[in-house]
Amino acid sequence: TLKKARFGRVKNNLKMGMVGLPNVGKSSLFNLMTSQSVAAENYPFCTIDPTEAKCPVPDQRFKFLCDLYSPLSKVPAVLSVTDIAGLIKGAAEGAGLGNAFLSHIAAVDGIFHLLRAFDNDAVVHVDDSIDPIRDLETISSELCLKDIDLLAAAKEKAYVEARKAQGVARAAEPKGMVQLNEVFDKIMVMLEKSIPVGNGEWTTSEVECIKEYFPLITTKPIVYLVNLTKKDFCRKRNKHLPKIAEWVKAHGGGTVIPLSVEFEEEYFTLKKDDPDAAEAFLEQCRSEFCNNEGPPVKSVLPRVVKTGYKELNMINYFTSGHDEVRAWTIYNGTLAPGAAGVIHSDFERGFIKAETVAFDDFKALCGGKPSFAGCKDAGKYRQEGKTYMVKDGDIMHFQFNVTAQKKK
Repeated sequence: TLKKARFGRVKNNLKMGMVGLPNVGKSSLFNLMTSQSVAAENYPFCTIDPTEAKCPVPDQRFKFLCDLYSPLSKVPAVLSVTDIAGLIKGAAEGAGLGNAFLSHIAAVDGIFHLLRAFDNDAVVHVDDSIDPIRDLETISSELCLKDIDLLAAAKEKAYVEARKAQGVARAAEPKGMVQLNEVFDKIMVMLEKSIPVGNGEWTTSEVECIKEYFPLITTKPIVYLVNLTKKDFCRKRNKHLPKIAEWVKAHGGGTVIPLSVEFEEEYFTLKKDDPDAAEAFLEQCRSEFCNNEGPPVKSVLPRVVKTGYKELNMINYFTSGHDEVRAWTIYNGTLAPGAAGVIHSDFERGFIKAETVAFDDFKALCGGKPSFAGCKDAGKYRQEGKTYMVKDGDIMHFQFNVTAQKKK
């Protein structure tokens, strides 16, 4: 059996989409995660066009290399996040912004699902009361309903293509459709019970069949974000959290991250203008809400971005020099030529070899200097060929040679 990430597209530019019911704090959180601004007025459906943002992925290894090389250019890894307009009950039939929402969500590879667990009379709830479990059920069942539509259309398309390839009549049954029909039936049973496809037990061949023929929304990995008041976030207590954790566990599991948009906005504004005041604010929150007990209060936005990156099965390798230190994003499992191709297609086409050292080895052996000499002396600087699978944190240097014309 395989996890949800394995249903995903194997690409180097995957995206997370941020979804939630109207007025849960989604656009405000999105604005925080990026320097771009989208309309965040307290009004359902104000974010009609999905806005994409690129959030830098926090990485201490990247910071270490930048500090060591002091390069002219620093390019971190980024997570693409799309803000997707609010969903309401009945979206699968086109209510609210239903159909636009569902086509936008089909274009992303993973989902940040923001839930509201704070009371505030000034911010209306689309269903008039705060009930995160009801909200979870609403979005989950809407996505399953939409997948039922997609499923039937995908099966019909597969049949049309098979008949065409085999040259058989429109009414005839094409050959080789046994597994496709079995998988279709299995998926339909799940969706009709509002069970996401990603929560099923699937064999490797069934996963391949789903990836090839059934591009469904409920195969995408989900990270659940729970929006709390500043007070609840700082003291790490809220009556809804245990119920949410229970629901998530019963519905295929996943990461649940409590956060507070109210807290993050205050902290971010201070940090931008006065870092010392931002530190004082964190201390004040700890003394006011936690009696100065427990771990320090800190922003969870870095964790949100890192979790999204991980859920999409992304890793990064580094290139480093005095001109530039850069983190390149690749899909976990990429071989050296494919990793080189992220820099430029010529690197992949004319790939000769890769010279590489693991980040931890470099850090331990560089002696505080931007030099590979210590790694070479210790035998940790390696040459790798076309079958090398690049690992997270590798520092790479590619050798390539392009002379022949690209094959047509």
